[in-house]
Amino acid sequence: MSKTMPSMSRCSPEKPNIVRYTYLSVWGVSIALSVGQVVWAEDLQPKQSSSSYQMVTGDDLEDGRNRWDALYRRRNYVYGREPAAFLKENIHLIPAGRALDVASGEGRNAVFLAKKGFVVDAIDISEEALKKARRLAKENHVTIKTIAADLNQYPLKTDYYEAIVVINFLDRKMIPLLKKALKRGGHIIFESYTIEQTQNPGGQALLRGDLLSHEELKNLFKEYKVLLYRESNDQKSAVASLIARKP
Repeated sequence: MSKTMPSMSRCSPEKPNIVRYTYLSVWGVSIALSVGQVVWAEDLQPKQSSSSYQMVTGDDLEDGRNRWDALYRRRNYVYGREPAAFLKENIHLIPAGRALDVASGEGRNAVFLAKKGFVVDAIDISEEALKKARRLAKENHVTIKTIAADLNQYPLKTDYYEAIVVINFLDRKMIPLLKKALKRGGHIIFESYTIEQTQNPGGQALLRGDLLSHEELKNLFKEYKVLLYRESNDQKSAVASLIARKP
């Protein structure tokens, strides 16, 4: 089994919201693996679950965007309308302010933040996803700013956000950029999959380099004041979860 293309960083969730996908080549046939299921790459049909994976592969940015657009053109909200449980359960720890939702996808987390009084920038590689994010915001009578861009190519303002939310998305090269964009005293809310996910159904095909090692997430923000950190595995999703304050 081998990947059809080298991995490419993308900005699209939920990548959740990351729900990540890994494209593999099996006997010359491209497929997409999500947790607990196999679907044809040409007909991505993920369940509305935060236990799936999103990962665009390939070096071509436009190819990655097209893949995500094709997924998000589906009528229903692919990953649902409710925010990530970790964000919802711990929002009381985060003072309202200007927030960035990384790999926002269809906007479930961005809209939740807006409803809690945050001024939200939602960035994602897929314009199709952001169309649905804007629709979700309108249905909830809130406003969010959507940005269709790959975060690796989008210049974030320095010391601009009071909160940055990263749910199910991992690109280690972007950590320094996010740190610069966060104001002093601002909070990072980060949750992504760990290498234990390879032990769960559907996780065997995942590359360890795309997953967090034990306590890696905490160490990536070791200079921050950690308010909450945990690693958990319910046999469906193995994740590391962090809330930390920039000194």
